[in-house]
Amino acid sequence: MQLPSFLEVYSGLISTPSISSTDPTWDHGNSEVIAKLAEWFEALGFTTQVEVVAPGKHNLIAKKGAGEGGLLLAGHSDTVPFDQGRWNFEPHALTQANDRFYGLGTADMKGFFAFIYQAVKNIDWSKQNKPLYVLATCDEETTMLGARHFTANAPFQPDYCIIGEPTSLVPVRGHKGHVANAIRVTGQSGHSSNPALGVNAIEIMYEVMFALMQLRDRLIKEYHHPGFEIPSPTLNLGHIHGGDSPNRICGCCELHYDVRPLPGISLDGLDNLLRGALKDVQDKWPGRIAIEALHEPIPGYECQHDHPFILGVSELCGQPSQTVNYCTEAPFLQQLCPTLVLGPGSIDQAHQPDEYLSFDFIEPTVNILSQAINKYCFTE
Repeated sequence: MQLPSFLEVYSGLISTPSISSTDPTWDHGNSEVIAKLAEWFEALGFTTQVEVVAPGKHNLIAKKGAGEGGLLLAGHSDTVPFDQGRWNFEPHALTQANDRFYGLGTADMKGFFAFIYQAVKNIDWSKQNKPLYVLATCDEETTMLGARHFTANAPFQPDYCIIGEPTSLVPVRGHKGHVANAIRVTGQSGHSSNPALGVNAIEIMYEVMFALMQLRDRLIKEYHHPGFEIPSPTLNLGHIHGGDSPNRICGCCELHYDVRPLPGISLDGLDNLLRGALKDVQDKWPGRIAIEALHEPIPGYECQHDHPFILGVSELCGQPSQTVNYCTEAPFLQQLCPTLVLGPGSIDQAHQPDEYLSFDFIEPTVNILSQAINKYCFTE
């Protein structure tokens, strides 16, 4: 059997829609792309296991070699939706132009599996003494359901893990978490000519926002991590909607906000801080303020900068590890083993029209993955 080429695998990944979205009109599931990955890695001598995580949502675990420990190469097989009409290239096709690969998932991050595939094809496996695993997850772009499921049910424990998110091949050893909540204020509508006829939800929301801004300042004052470009947690008021007419007392107002906690801040502790900040307002307006999570919270993550794994991969890449402010599946996989984030392409292209990955990343990515596999799966 003739193995498909790097381009054939890359093109097959990008041309197979696997959008995950909380909007069912967008959501494709990822079963088809997982089936293709399983077929390709089986052809390379891997044993594969496809796990049904939810209807239409699958994880793939592929293994080559025997023994304990080894290296896990991981990534998500889903993509975000795309902006209709803003793409100059077909999102679900791999287009080569301007010394770049264009297509949805080229950088973030289905394309990473093509690089793993190519690195594996080039390796002499005769002296392998530890297993190589490949994990492809579902729903990273929404709930991180795949990574949560895998961590809770992991059938093995690797020595180390590399997640191939786009980092421009800079090793990333830590990032902040993400908490996103909705606060809904329920007032009482009425005619604006007589304020006593109602309870203005916008005015109550003003008190809520004031309390959140005080919390934001407290987070900046009390929490600090010098390893991050933005060294404190951030709190952002991202969306607000309330009322329907200037001559009606606003009966309902909703605010969406997010917090980016530093590694080491527990999610329960942060939730207590958030609810504590709003306690006085809630006591003043009983039954009118409700808080609801927009998605399951994601903790911060960090692998120590001087850990041998971080130092070893940094040496392979020729540059020191860094921290970033966006989120990945690393907080979950880090529960199993030391984990870093390292992959081709730039995060600047993620979630953007005309997403692309430069040809310049092809050879360096395959080389780094090949060296990492040799370092952590072969006899010295």
